Amino acid sequence: MQNRLAMIEFVKQLLLDKLPVNYYYHNFTHAQYVLKKTTEIGIQENCSKNDLSLLKTAALWHDVGFINKNIGHEEEGCLIVKKYLPDYSYTNSEIEIICGLIMATKIPQSPNTKLEQIIADADLAYLGARGAHSKAKLLFKEMQSLNPTLSEEEFIDIQISFLQNHRYFTSYCQNKTTIGKLEYLKSLMIKMPSYKLALK
Repeated sequence: MQNRLAMIEFVKQLLLDKLPVNYYYHNFTHAQYVLKKTTEIGIQENCSKNDLSLLKTAALWHDVGFINKNIGHEEEGCLIVKKYLPDYSYTNSEIEIICGLIMATKIPQSPNTKLEQIIADADLAYLGARGAHSKAKLLFKEMQSLNPTLSEEEFIDIQISFLQNHRYFTSYCQNKTTIGKLEYLKSLMIKMPSYKLALK
């Protein structure tokens, strides 16, 4: 437990010290959210204690690659965990699984294992949650800082297209989160005149 607490504090400090200030969404708060949702989904999907531990570790580190780059941050994150996780007594085989879990969060998602499906769903669980709009505002602010020409309408259009093509992989999220996601999609479509006709 002490080792895990030290690792959490290390990741928190790493992100606070090295993450660019314009990452309003992909930051330690997001890592904490994904850690929480990964644990929730993992328990509901009957994961073993060891599998839950690997999932929690991957969730904590999954976006740490943003400290060095935006595009390809998942691959960068894998390089970072290979550097630091041995200090927290993780074996090479465990680190390989954790890297696979980090890569499973890459968009478009294509998880290959049950654990990869769990973290993929956890990373996007907010889409079906009550706080979807507030989290989306942070994501828009972040994306606009990287691309100043991005308008709110363009962002909403991107979100609508993404939501229309997205699916949850775990039974738990399919049953619990899909309805909220569809409600969020509908609320976005109402804002866009080009989609209003489709709702009638």
